[in-house]
Amino acid sequence: MLHRLRRENESADPPSLVGDKNTVAAATQSPGGGAAATSMSAVTDATTAATKSGMDKIEAQVMEQINKLPVWALIAICAGALLILICCTYCICKRCCCKKRKKKDGKKGLKGIVGLEDVKILGHSMKEKVQPDLEELENNMEDADEVESTKSEVKLGKLQFSMDYDFQKGELSIGVIQAADLPGMDMSGTSDPYVKVYLLPDKKKKHETKVHRKTLNPVFNETFIFKVPYAEVAAKTLVFAVYDFDRFSKHDQIGQVQVPLNSVDLGQTIEKWSDLASPENDAEKENKLGDICFSLRYVPTAGKLTVVVLEAKNLKKMDVGGLSDPYVKISLMQNGKRVKKKKTTIKKCTLNPYYNESFTFEVPFEQIQKVTLIITVVDYDRIGTSEPIGRVLLGCNSTGTELRHWSDMLANPRRPIAQWHTLQEVPEKN
Repeated sequence: MLHRLRRENESADPPSLVGDKNTVAAATQSPGGGAAATSMSAVTDATTAATKSGMDKIEAQVMEQINKLPVWALIAICAGALLILICCTYCICKRCCCKKRKKKDGKKGLKGIVGLEDVKILGHSMKEKVQPDLEELENNMEDADEVESTKSEVKLGKLQFSMDYDFQKGELSIGVIQAADLPGMDMSGTSDPYVKVYLLPDKKKKHETKVHRKTLNPVFNETFIFKVPYAEVAAKTLVFAVYDFDRFSKHDQIGQVQVPLNSVDLGQTIEKWSDLASPENDAEKENKLGDICFSLRYVPTAGKLTVVVLEAKNLKKMDVGGLSDPYVKISLMQNGKRVKKKKTTIKKCTLNPYYNESFTFEVPFEQIQKVTLIITVVDYDRIGTSEPIGRVLLGCNSTGTELRHWSDMLANPRRPIAQWHTLQEVPEKN
């Protein structure tokens, strides 16, 4: 728009300027020098005045056109101009920074040159982190053997117990007093220890102490009675097995103490400390029947007992091929009679079945303390009879972890309580 206005003004010369042009021509052609100079200055003044008047007209027309523009157009023009200015400034600054960086990098490159001596020093300092020479390896192997021997001597803690035999009644009284310096089995550095007490080789009757939470020095002070005729005492071995309780996984055995009764003078009361030894894993695996995990939930107002069989693991091999076809049978007993029975599906060819099956029994609140829940893992056999692998008994008359699980269920109504249990042998039917 501004260019168009300028062209129109240039094409139309003002009359005063035309007249002045003729005056200039006449003045230049006149022979008189002074008159020519005077007329020349007059021409210059006339030209300046004409130019100034023309610029004033152009400026007036431009302002008139600008005033006609809307406000948003003016704002857009200003914003565009500002953006162009910012871009130019950024480009200039970026170029300056790049030049400075190149200079600094060049200086660093000169400073960062590594010499051979530096490489040798670095090699000696890193030698311990790479594979050693053969001579050093032999020496290190000897040291490793010493370390392993010291690791094997790591102490698992100690247990204090007492023994007293009543010759008239034929009863062996065992007291579990306390344990000390147990290793931390949990991530917090503590343990939840309890002690199992039983006699070998029958291993039928087991007693358990209460679980002591988050301690490495538990004090039990519990006494258990075993009926053992004096003629059979010498053939028995008393075992104290210390475990770390874990509700949602297998209980880890910390250690054990074995006391052959033929090496003990039962004519007097014995009280002593013994160091815990590492558990005999091989013997334990041979007698192992497996573990089962299930949850219990009881709603007193509705009188409903819900059992969710989750999974089992490390079951005993029952088939010729070294596997089993396990299913779980749940029996609700009352006064020694079976009230209800339910079964899970059969899992073929596995020792670690996963079920996640739920079963509900109607048990009124006044009867909950009188019932017993028997959970049995059975190996299915299509041709012969199905053979039980092991079972778990729960109720107010049970003991150990089973009684603890049942008590936790009653203490937390409407809430499922899950726990792992070790399968026990199923007594043979007479």
